[in-house]
Amino acid sequence: MYFCKKIVINKYQKIINLGIENISLNKHPRSLYDPVKYVFGLGGKRIRPVLTLMSCDAFGQDPMKALDAALCIETFHNFTLIHDDIMDSAHIRRNKETVHKKWGINTGILSGDRMLILAYQLLGNYDFKKNKELNEVFSKTAMEICEGQQLDIDFESRFDVTHEDYIEMIKLKTAVLIACSLKMGAIVAGTKSQNQDLIYDFGISLGIAFQIQDDYLDVFGDQSKIGKKVGGDILENKKTILFHIAFSQSDQKTKDELTFLYGSKEIVKDKISIVKSIFLKSNAKQITKELIENYTADALLNLDKLKIDNKKKQALIHLSNSLMKREL
Repeated sequence: MYFCKKIVINKYQKIINLGIENISLNKHPRSLYDPVKYVFGLGGKRIRPVLTLMSCDAFGQDPMKALDAALCIETFHNFTLIHDDIMDSAHIRRNKETVHKKWGINTGILSGDRMLILAYQLLGNYDFKKNKELNEVFSKTAMEICEGQQLDIDFESRFDVTHEDYIEMIKLKTAVLIACSLKMGAIVAGTKSQNQDLIYDFGISLGIAFQIQDDYLDVFGDQSKIGKKVGGDILENKKTILFHIAFSQSDQKTKDELTFLYGSKEIVKDKISIVKSIFLKSNAKQITKELIENYTADALLNLDKLKIDNKKKQALIHLSNSLMKREL
């Protein structure tokens, strides 16, 4: 059964990759379009567009009808990566040079903008009614992602952020695009608005659970399973949900210690182990685990409410579990 579900996901990934190859990018000036081809060529798991195809299929329609919507999602996602890398001054993406490192910041901005426009152009392939519905949820999502990104920037210099504030930020920055991916597939399928809302809410809860778990695994994960050294967020002074919970739960002395540790640009000996001990002592680790469990349960509850073919529901559950277990 596991193997069959894996085949389904792989099939959709191949459809997305073929769809990307068929996007006409052999245009002038080459200095604008080569970076677009380059970032598409960096690969990735294509999870968001796969969700669009799976959602359309789950509601009884040919998933190929949702291909342009799926490509819109993947194009937009890659646009955000280009601009994120510029804002983060990142030089490596998927073990390759980032676009702005390879072509310069100005070209990075322009090629990213071109991808945003391309995303909207792909939605233009639908009839007027579908296009209007798709544009409505997509534009709302794009706006929310900008808001989430700005909140993330604002939170970097603040120590008064609650974990509820942080969850709202990751909802906007990360979860809404997963939810949008699913809802766009449902819109193309023509299912009723109640189903569209349920699949959207499933995506929101799944996206929040995924990001919180990402924060958790960076500190308490198994290095051999997550594929990177643990404690990277601590060394980079990233205030994840663990930090915000610990800060709010601690006495003034510990708050001062966290403020020093996360405010210092100098290397602090044993910083990772010191911060981990604070996360444990403040109960931040346990609270974070409970949040992951609660949001995952909420996601599956919304999915369970959908009256769709059980095999297709199980495929979505399998994809969700694989995401949470980092098996994709």
